[in-house]
Amino acid sequence: MQVRAKKYLGQHFLTDQEVARRIVASLDTAAVAQDVAQLSRPAGELAPQVDVLEVGPGMGVLTQYLLERTDISLRAVEIDEESVDYLREHFPGFTPHLYQEDFLELNLAKIYGPRPFCIIGNFPYNISSQIFFKVLDNVDSVPQVVCMVQKEVAERIASPAGNKSYGILSVLLQAWYDIEYLFTVGEGAFVPPPKVKSAVIRLRRNSRSDLGCDPAKFKAVVKTAFNQRRKTLRNSLRPLSENVPEQFSQLRPEQLSVEQFIELTSLLS
Repeated sequence: MQVRAKKYLGQHFLTDQEVARRIVASLDTAAVAQDVAQLSRPAGELAPQVDVLEVGPGMGVLTQYLLERTDISLRAVEIDEESVDYLREHFPGFTPHLYQEDFLELNLAKIYGPRPFCIIGNFPYNISSQIFFKVLDNVDSVPQVVCMVQKEVAERIASPAGNKSYGILSVLLQAWYDIEYLFTVGEGAFVPPPKVKSAVIRLRRNSRSDLGCDPAKFKAVVKTAFNQRRKTLRNSLRPLSENVPEQFSQLRPEQLSVEQFIELTSLLS
């Protein structure tokens, strides 16, 4: 059977096997395995497998190579019934580890408990930002993300301060993750081909354990500032505070680093 790409799900199926292999190879479990080992094994025993969740496996172009890796324990979540039927037919032994659910509604804590797990996938363009916000909601459990997204989104997430593409996701994700733009993928690697290029990025959890300010307030400050990014912070942050510190008041949001956003959040009354 073949799976029809559904526009409402943002489906573009990767068919380039070499790209698929490169994406799977980009998942680096070495550092994660050390953390897992501290949680689950006595000293001297072999390192356990790292839990990995594939988001939106489609017809299993990544799944086939992920299942070959002996260093990971794989599960997958797929909302499309047709894709789930295809995966069950072609990977019958994997069926118990396949969830037919919406990733955005999936209770990750119920599946993994306190164990860390990595996320990998070719994210649907239409919900990629929502997926990243869910990652942020589970930041203490997700040490690494490897994903393919629209090239523009990848550039935005990896962008440093001062760049026009620097925005809400740039700041919120870079507060907790080191972002690597790995490689670009052309339109011809997919069926049906998208109208834009794609890119693969890797997010590795940084050493930050605490923002040093209220996380909810930090998120509100970043979102409010960038929602009116052409205005100075004195004006854009008026819904949150009338007292923007003088050193920030005449700046625009793209001029602030992550650390400066944290400082600003701490100073706002």
